[in-house]
Amino acid sequence: MSEIILHHYPQSPVSEKVRVGLGIKHLAWASVEMPRLPPKPDLVALTGGYRRAPVMQIGADIYCDSQCILRELQRRDPQPTFYPGGGDGLPWALSRWTDGELFTHAVAIVLGHAPAKLPPEFAADRGRLYFGPDWNLERLHDDLPHVVAQMRGALGWLDQRLSGGRAFVLGSEPGLPDAACYYIIWFLRGRWDSGTKFLAEFPALCAWEERVRAIGHGTPREMKASEALEIARASEPATPESGDSNDPQKIAPGQRVGVVPMTDSGDAEVVGIVRAVDRETIVLMRDDPRVGKVCVHFPRVGYRVRLN
Repeated sequence: MSEIILHHYPQSPVSEKVRVGLGIKHLAWASVEMPRLPPKPDLVALTGGYRRAPVMQIGADIYCDSQCILRELQRRDPQPTFYPGGGDGLPWALSRWTDGELFTHAVAIVLGHAPAKLPPEFAADRGRLYFGPDWNLERLHDDLPHVVAQMRGALGWLDQRLSGGRAFVLGSEPGLPDAACYYIIWFLRGRWDSGTKFLAEFPALCAWEERVRAIGHGTPREMKASEALEIARASEPATPESGDSNDPQKIAPGQRVGVVPMTDSGDAEVVGIVRAVDRETIVLMRDDPRVGKVCVHFPRVGYRVRLN
């Protein structure tokens, strides 16, 4: 019941970040493909409403957001480490940049470069998710030169870091920063008509991209969503109850709370009973008719927690 199950879909850029993380750690895992667009009834039975990709399942413990997923992979399988060369802590700070401003720029480029080619329902869903209720596709298109200029400067920093013979971001071995940066490049090259031409300006970055691609995704096997849900139902959550006396919000085990991303993205609030809380993670216990009792894990950074 301790098998790693990843709920994702092939085109998902954030899922690619986690798939590379699984490759860095040479892990075997089960692949459950979710729909690209809501509704996602099998996924939300596990999460209580969270609909983004990817989500990791281990028995009846459900990990939402790549922060939680990658942190749990490091805890369960410390070697090969995500922090080579003593980089502990720094990769998470870097990931707030790649997952925040840099990814937002990448989504704006992919959505804005050819608005007429986008399926309307996909554009509407992703635009609301990443840019809020007042987003405008034509405005994204008109702002494209500015956004590309911002991305160009940022990738120049990465190219500089990777110049001079450094194989990976932290040195000779791959780590979390490589997964956190690579998925942006993967997304631009694969989903932007001008991506290959744009990236050619950065030779060290492109050489590094090939090295990261060669790492692969570990050893996946296909699994049906129904099998994953049955595994959750047959399992007991493994997360012990724990609190944090220093928690600024005074969140404690046993309280009923709601958790939602801080961005105004239209995400559903996930409600449950606090099972565990610390400065990096909050875990909610939920009881769902399809899967029974599950523990749903969220990061603290980037998410809002409120008493429900």
